[in-house]
Amino acid sequence: MTATPPAGPIIALDVMSGESGVAEAVAAADIAAERYPRLSFLLFGQEAAIAPELARHPRLAGRARIINSDDVVSMRDKPSQVLRRASTTSMGMAIDAVKQGEAHAAVSAGNTGALMAIALFALRTMKGIDRPALAAILPTLKSESVMLDLGANTECDATNLVQFAVMGAAFARTVLGLERPRLGLLNIGEEELKGTEELRTAATILKSAQLPMDFVGFVEGDKIGTGDVDVVVTDGFSGNIALKTAEGTSRLVTGLLGNAFRASIWGKLGYFIARSALQSLRNHLDPNAHNGAVFLGLNGLVVKSHGSANARGLANAIGVAHDLVRDDVGRRISADLAGIRMGPTIGDSTTEPNAA
Repeated sequence: MTATPPAGPIIALDVMSGESGVAEAVAAADIAAERYPRLSFLLFGQEAAIAPELARHPRLAGRARIINSDDVVSMRDKPSQVLRRASTTSMGMAIDAVKQGEAHAAVSAGNTGALMAIALFALRTMKGIDRPALAAILPTLKSESVMLDLGANTECDATNLVQFAVMGAAFARTVLGLERPRLGLLNIGEEELKGTEELRTAATILKSAQLPMDFVGFVEGDKIGTGDVDVVVTDGFSGNIALKTAEGTSRLVTGLLGNAFRASIWGKLGYFIARSALQSLRNHLDPNAHNGAVFLGLNGLVVKSHGSANARGLANAIGVAHDLVRDDVGRRISADLAGIRMGPTIGDSTTEPNAA
């Protein structure tokens, strides 16, 4: 006899599109099921590959149902091409489950551009939002912060930036548990006269807006990792460069440390003495520990996992989806937008996004 699924959030999980394989994706669902006892899943992908893995995780019995899809979106597929066959892919079917109300959120580790294109075409933008933004959680010296946009929109005007700020603050209140997150606009300097006209206009609007956040003004790139702000807002072009630079710097630092410790007997002795602290550093910088980027501003929740995330990392992305559903982040964004007047919105654009 099959157990009755828990009456909690339902996650549509694209099992096929990531780089880590079906076994890791199903194991991630099992980890998330242990963390969130009321969570259940729709697993989209090739049933012949998923079923044997699902059988290895008895905790998922009655809490996960396979929806067969033989078509898989690859990392090389162009978004425009994927849109033509979205309805037959595991990625597209997972997002459609959200659209149809069969799931509360979709999670995929697949092609970012394709995921954004399908999600935007199927779900459209919320009322009051011109463009969705890709937001992610980043490690800082103090804890974690939120940054957006990370590549969905290469060019943004002041209205876009203000909308990103509203969405980012709502995301931080939900995922980071902050009552009033500190928010800054990424700029080439902290002075009020620095930066583009769009940035200065956005800053003026945010200063006067009555929102559940503390706007601290402009922040420079070196403040992204300090933890002095909880939300960093920028256009997708600058945000993606900043993100990739931070990731590269992290690899540089860990690589240099490794080289130094291997260079001599004293270095090896130093590693032995400091290995506990180094492991703590490695854990803090591990992308799996901060996994789960979100396309904010859509009429439905879509969470993007790192393509190479392991089971623990993908489970963390599922956890982000769970928290956003639990706290109804869409309602929070709509309520905050109501207090800002910035003219008409587009809201029905189907232009292919510039996702990185």
